[in-house]
Amino acid sequence: MRSTLEMPTRSGPASPVSTPGPVRPAPVRRRRRLHRLVPYGYLSPTALLIIVLMVIPIVMVIGYSFADNVIVEPNPVFAGLANYVKVLTDPNFLAALRHTVAFIMISTAAHLFLGLTFARMLNSPLLGGLAKAIFRLVYILPWLFTIAVVAVIWRLLLDPYGVVNYVLQTIGILQHGVDWLADPSLALWAVTFVNIWSGYPFFMISLLAGLQGISPELYEAAAVDGAGGVSQFFHVTIPQLKPILLSMTVLDLIWTSQQFALIWMTTGGGPLNVTEMLSTYTYKQAFSSYEFATASASAVIVLGLSLILALCYVRSQREVTR
Repeated sequence: MRSTLEMPTRSGPASPVSTPGPVRPAPVRRRRRLHRLVPYGYLSPTALLIIVLMVIPIVMVIGYSFADNVIVEPNPVFAGLANYVKVLTDPNFLAALRHTVAFIMISTAAHLFLGLTFARMLNSPLLGGLAKAIFRLVYILPWLFTIAVVAVIWRLLLDPYGVVNYVLQTIGILQHGVDWLADPSLALWAVTFVNIWSGYPFFMISLLAGLQGISPELYEAAAVDGAGGVSQFFHVTIPQLKPILLSMTVLDLIWTSQQFALIWMTTGGGPLNVTEMLSTYTYKQAFSSYEFATASASAVIVLGLSLILALCYVRSQREVTR
C-alpha cells in the first residue's frame, strides 16, 4: 500500500506525493531466514552420518561390482556385467540362495506360529497373575541373549556329548550321540531351529500387545451369535491382528534374510556348504577368497532383494493406515 501526503509548493496548492509503505529492517529478514534453516541444522548431523556410513559405501560397492581388480589395483578395470554373470552362474551362490529361502520361510512361519500360540496362552484368563509373570519370564529369555551367547549355548547343547544327545539317549530315541551341526543332513535344520528359538519372543510380545488391545465386546458379540472358540479365533482374533501379523511377517523376512552372525558362529556355512547363506557366501568371497568384485556383485544382489522386501513392508504399512 502506498500513502499520499499533501506537500505544499511555492507555485500553487499542495500536490499529492506517494511514499513507500513500511519496510522490514534487514535484521528481521535475516532472522526469519535463519529460523527456517533451524530444522535442517538439527537434521544435518544425522544426514551427514547417513551419507558417510550408508550412501557412500553403497555407491562404492555398486561401483566395485562393475569393475575388476578392485581394492588391489589403484585403477580397476571396467568389467561390465561380468561379475554378475559369474555370481549368478556360480553353483555355490545358487545353493546359498536356496538355503536362504528355506531358512527364511521356515523361520518366519515358525516365529508366527509359536509367537501367536504363546501370546494366546499368556493372554488366557485361565492363568493367574503369578503364573503369567513366570511364563513371560521363561518365554522371553531367548530374546535377552545376544547372538554370540545363543551360538555358544547351542553349540554346547548340540555337541555329540552335549545335553540334547544325553537326554535323547536317556529316553531311548538315540543309540549314540549325533553331531547336529556337523552332519550335512541335519545342520541346516539345526541352525534353523536355533534361529527360531532365539527369534520367537519378539513375535510373542508384539502379538500379546495386540491381543490385549482387542475389545472383549467383540468376543461377547460373536458368542451371542453362536460362534465357538475356533470361529472367534478366525473371525475376530485374526482380523484384529492382521495389521500386526502383516508388519511382523515382512520385518522378519528382512531380518532373517540378513542373518549372518548366528550362521557364522555355529557352522560357518558348513559342513559341505549345506548351511551356506547369501550373507556367508558374500563374506567368504570378500575375506576368504579376496574376490572383492564378485563379493560386491553378490552384495548388490542381496541389496536388491532386501529392497524388494522393504518396498513390500512400506506398501503393507500404507494399506494398514488406510
